[in-house]
Amino acid sequence: MLACGRREVGIGDYSKIEWRGVGAKGCRRSVRQRPYTGRIMNGVRMDLWLWAARFFKSRALAEKACDLGRVVSRGQNVKPSREVRLGDTLRVTTEGGEFEIEVLGLSEERGPASVAQTLYRESDESKERRKKEAEERKAFRAYTPAPAARPSKRDRRRIIQFRGRG
Repeated sequence: MLACGRREVGIGDYSKIEWRGVGAKGCRRSVRQRPYTGRIMNGVRMDLWLWAARFFKSRALAEKACDLGRVVSRGQNVKPSREVRLGDTLRVTTEGGEFEIEVLGLSEERGPASVAQTLYRESDESKERRKKEAEERKAFRAYTPAPAARPSKRDRRRIIQFRGRG
């Protein structure tokens, strides 16, 4: 059973399910479908779409990735305010790897992961490349020796200095 206060959203503005209010006898649910308003989404801001498609945990991180050139469309770096349209091909670089995707749906709201996965289709080459990189990282970890002990305070300071954080 879903808890009160939860909202589930469909793609775009076609349907909404809202869970409201806690009564004296427990959770009451109210299901309301929003009528179709005739509004057709032609485009959505890039940072908003990347957040809704769950490539980034926050909209600010999506905006920063666009500013740093980690999102490419038609061979050009994109700005966070650029509109994403249906059929666009994007190259998104995240901590999980590099994704080559085609936009299939538009959404301004972040929903469950199952809905987010319907917003795009990843190319087969991209899937294979990410799988291969994951296997390489796993194999590299197997051959990298573990340190004998925890780093000392002096060692930790040197590591921080080496990484450029201090």
